[in-house]
Amino acid sequence: MNLMVVVAIDPKVNAKKAILAEYSSGRNKEDAINKTLEKINVKLPENAKIVDVEVKTYTTPVTRRTYAVGVVVYNVFERGKPIREYTLKERRRLIAMVLEAFDYNPRVLNISEVARMFGVSRDSIYYDIEQILRESLGRNGRKKA
Repeated sequence: MNLMVVVAIDPKVNAKKAILAEYSSGRNKEDAINKTLEKINVKLPENAKIVDVEVKTYTTPVTRRTYAVGVVVYNVFERGKPIREYTLKERRRLIAMVLEAFDYNPRVLNISEVARMFGVSRDSIYYDIEQILRESLGRNGRKKA
């Protein structure tokens, strides 16, 4: 079983949210997928930040034609308005909230993704987690797993 948690770290980010969907037929699945992705890439705004992508294929039973359908969810940030930067204290508070919800198990975090979201190195996130766990141990008087 897979569990995915999405944390909206700043709902006030000044971005236009959008969904783009395209489809294409092809000689086979790979060809249909490539054609669909080419169509999406042409229409995707230059300053888009992709949130999620899903591409599925199907083959019609009678004609045996293969189709690919692609859906992209993305944000477009206004030029000249930077994405909010978080202080060390704010970043640790947000990470601590997620860790607390999962009984302080750091394995629930995708360290690379968290580092990318905050614009810091993976080492910084590892250090943040270490400090959060130390603080948790001090407050609770027992070791968290």
